[in-house]
Amino acid sequence: MLASSGPAPFAGEVVHVDLHNDEHAAQLMRLLGTYALDPMGGGKPLLPVVHEHLIERLKNFPTFVGLLAVEDGEYVGLANGFYNFSTFSAQPVINVHDLAVDPNNRGRGVGKALLDEMARYATEQGCSYLTLEVRFDNPARRLYQRCGFVGGHPDSDEMSFWKKRLAAC
Repeated sequence: MLASSGPAPFAGEVVHVDLHNDEHAAQLMRLLGTYALDPMGGGKPLLPVVHEHLIERLKNFPTFVGLLAVEDGEYVGLANGFYNFSTFSAQPVINVHDLAVDPNNRGRGVGKALLDEMARYATEQGCSYLTLEVRFDNPARRLYQRCGFVGGHPDSDEMSFWKKRLAAC
């Protein structure tokens, strides 16, 4: 009997989120909720207001770009991004705000497939680059590096996103 060499590689497809498709909307919420419970997503459930309003608000947010990874009819990953604009390149950019892979499907290339499709799409749209925020302790940093993302050096040029909460959700 042959020993298993790990989980089977992702053999599904990445599709663009259609927020008017009830299944896409439900799977976006499910995967985002799972990610929120993960330590890298904050370790807390999504607030009721998010469940109540996110999909409708995203429908009215023209800079949203969403991707779902699907394999054998099962939704196994999610990437949410938003257009922004770089004044230094005078071109649009996409910030990957959420990258979530179902815990049972990690290590199979789902995250890479999502990032590759986001990069392909961003290039097609004339974007100069992709950005994302990464916690210092996030094991996915290795994935981001393999996909071409570069972090700065903390003593000289580390760029990080800071935030100031303006209102309660």
